[in-house]
Amino acid sequence: MSVPTEVTLARLAGALREQGGLLADALLPAPAPPEDDPALGALAAAGPRSACHTEDVAFVIETIREGYLLHYATGRLLRDDDRDLVLLAGDHLYAAGLARLAALGDLDAVAELSDVISLCAQAQAEGRPDLAEAVWTAGAAAVGWGADDAMRAAKAAARAGADDAPEALRAAARLLSGEVARVR
Repeated sequence: MSVPTEVTLARLAGALREQGGLLADALLPAPAPPEDDPALGALAAAGPRSACHTEDVAFVIETIREGYLLHYATGRLLRDDDRDLVLLAGDHLYAAGLARLAALGDLDAVAELSDVISLCAQAQAEGRPDLAEAVWTAGAAAVGWGADDAMRAAKAAARAGADDAPEALRAAARLLSGEVARVR
């Protein structure tokens, strides 16, 4: 079952609106993913590990992805005219996503997304956005299918700063998820 990113983002915007406060006030009128959005929530939700919680897994992935985008790029849901608020919103979304995933009882997925957050921070600090995007694809696949030895080796290569780490991560994601990750 595919969970469209637009639906998941609308759900996230609704949750922020319900919370009220500064983040609700900063919501864009019509949040939507960009044309080249990698649909990472849908990728994670397509895996067998997500079968009982497809919508929740997609929601968690897109919540944490939004936190990442607020830190390092342009978010999809919030105005970006207050940089301090944007950074705090990113932190809030990281924490909210991980807490929601932990509440589902999937501690392996929490560990995978914690790796995504730390490896993306490393990639951004190294000026390697291509590595960060590969980390996201690999992380979404690992949440949906579980990490294997190839995925663990690819993440270790990323931590070590290997030049071929982005391709190793993408290849590991394709091995785990088959055709699902090939379209991303």
